[in-house]
Amino acid sequence: MMTDDDSNIVQGDNSAPQVDDSWWAAVLEEEEQHLNETAQQTERDVESKSMQAGDPQDWTWAHALYQNDDVVDLQIIGHNRGGLLVEAKSLRGFVPVSHLLEIELEFTEDERTKILERLVGCTLKLKVIEFDPDRGRLVFSQRAAQAGPGKRVELLQTLEPGERVHGRVTNITRFGVFVDLGGVEGLIHVSELSWGRVKHPSDVVRCGQEIDVQVISVDRDQDRVALSLKELLPDPWRDLEARYAVDQVVEGVVTNVVKFGAFVGIDDGLEGLIHVSELGDGNFMHPRNVVQEGESVRVRIIHMDAEERRLGLSLRNVPQANGADELAEHPEAPEVTQAP
Repeated sequence: MMTDDDSNIVQGDNSAPQVDDSWWAAVLEEEEQHLNETAQQTERDVESKSMQAGDPQDWTWAHALYQNDDVVDLQIIGHNRGGLLVEAKSLRGFVPVSHLLEIELEFTEDERTKILERLVGCTLKLKVIEFDPDRGRLVFSQRAAQAGPGKRVELLQTLEPGERVHGRVTNITRFGVFVDLGGVEGLIHVSELSWGRVKHPSDVVRCGQEIDVQVISVDRDQDRVALSLKELLPDPWRDLEARYAVDQVVEGVVTNVVKFGAFVGIDDGLEGLIHVSELGDGNFMHPRNVVQEGESVRVRIIHMDAEERRLGLSLRNVPQANGADELAEHPEAPEVTQAP
């Protein structure tokens, strides 16, 4: 983390994540913690406890379904607001709402409930997408079953890093977006959605949207596919020095204010830092005393390093329409000292 001793340059957090086991573990742990805080996870945990029992031969049968990527017809025996409960021999499986064909996540809770109630007693074609007997979890998907038997295995064998593929957004979480590639779900981490700052993935994509993505990595042993949306977009840092110059004054919007300065976006995916020392004269209690998030500002470029993705900005000697120029231009402005 940057401190006040850092220079007035910032490195953009735009590099591709290291998608090794530790990266996936961190991502999945974050999601697990988030789910534990929700009522939906509480309901799923109840279902998990009820699924602990079951004939060992039936777990072997379920494992074969998962390994072979087979489609199976199962009857719906119940529901909660998170999805459907299915009968799988002596086992109980769960079909999340996001994996049902008739339900879009934009539906209201009443609309979802009516559809879930109507499906109880029906038989659906499903695929196993999560098999974890140690936790008593057996999760099915109706969407995945649309791809037909063996499609998941085939896709995992043929997908390669750098490949451009087409998919459908099936779920949006705080940390990223899940995309159905036609039998395999891949994850676009929030850092791979845009070259710019993303407050929430739902600001970039919506559930049900058809999108093109680039494959970053494929873990065939763990059935994990990491995807990127930003890799298919122009890198704004690539031609930085052709578009901008040191001492150039540009318009921007404050995207984040922290104790050591303020980040300003001057173009899509192009963000620089005004270090606290470049906000003006005086001892500010916090940079928020000078600028606010969402505020439009005129800034001067004082440093550029496209290779390191660093852009240093300044408010000094730049006329501001909102009056901030009095702090940036007049050294006689009264000092603001921190209260004891």
